[in-house]
Amino acid sequence: MAQKSPTTDVESSTTLRNSLVSRRSYVRSVATAAVAAGVFGGVADAAAAESDYETVTLDPGEDHQVNVGDGETLENVLFDCTAEGARVTIAAHATDWTIRNVGIEGEFDVGSPDAAFGISDQGGNTSTIENVYVADGAIHGSEATDETAFWVSPEHNGHIDFKNVNVQNFPDNGIYASAPAGKGGGTIHIDECYAANNYVANFRIGSAGSAVTNSSVHVERDGYGGRGIWVWAPGECEIDNCQLELNGHNYAIDAGANGSGTSVTVTDTDYSTDFHGGVNETAGSSVDLGGDVGNDPEPTIPDGVPKTAEDAASGN
Repeated sequence: MAQKSPTTDVESSTTLRNSLVSRRSYVRSVATAAVAAGVFGGVADAAAAESDYETVTLDPGEDHQVNVGDGETLENVLFDCTAEGARVTIAAHATDWTIRNVGIEGEFDVGSPDAAFGISDQGGNTSTIENVYVADGAIHGSEATDETAFWVSPEHNGHIDFKNVNVQNFPDNGIYASAPAGKGGGTIHIDECYAANNYVANFRIGSAGSAVTNSSVHVERDGYGGRGIWVWAPGECEIDNCQLELNGHNYAIDAGANGSGTSVTVTDTDYSTDFHGGVNETAGSSVDLGGDVGNDPEPTIPDGVPKTAEDAASGN
């Protein structure tokens, strides 16, 4: 599974159909962003500037690709993928990059590549995914595209913060971030995010020091019943202050895979138990449930998570 996605090298992808975009007005360097911020003298002006966003409307069948490089920021843009066969692929395999205030509107269709976002920090630094909406998902069932929302490549050796992300309705993982556990070793922190109805797993981590905190998972649709949080080896990973409601579709917490075990510490969390008790420990894995862990989850969308693509792009 770790070799799943071609987005680690999007420029050579055979699925490229129409456009490769590496620099647009919505991709800015750190220096450019700092200058732009300095133009506005007051808080009100800065807030007004952040409410503006660019809409990129894709044609039917268009594959729109965006590359984010070292120190660059992709922000305040809505990608309209509602046309038949339209999709966007955002690749950030660099260091110190930021993807902020991005909304993707429209369900990904048949024939899509593997991931909406292919990402990694390959410079040993920290990169950020913040205020992103990718909840319209991709086609499931017999015409499923094996589409993942966020794929973190095995080469990731830094740290990625996910904050205020809304990811729903993908047939092959919502946030698929376990691959670095067996190679680059980079860490992941998923904080104040919401995942719903993603198959295989909603959140998937595995590198030692990775965590899911202050987040919710909700599965309620037949055929969309992935695990709540899947923790691969080697760990140790942390789950804190999460609400995990799987409604009998799958394990709320699944630890270990492919003959390798891991350890997970769970605190201040509620999870559903109606699928084989809700917790699975594979290949000698251990899930340490703290005394403040319960079984009455209320998986609400955390404050700050965008509920529409427009909310995300505008930064509201």
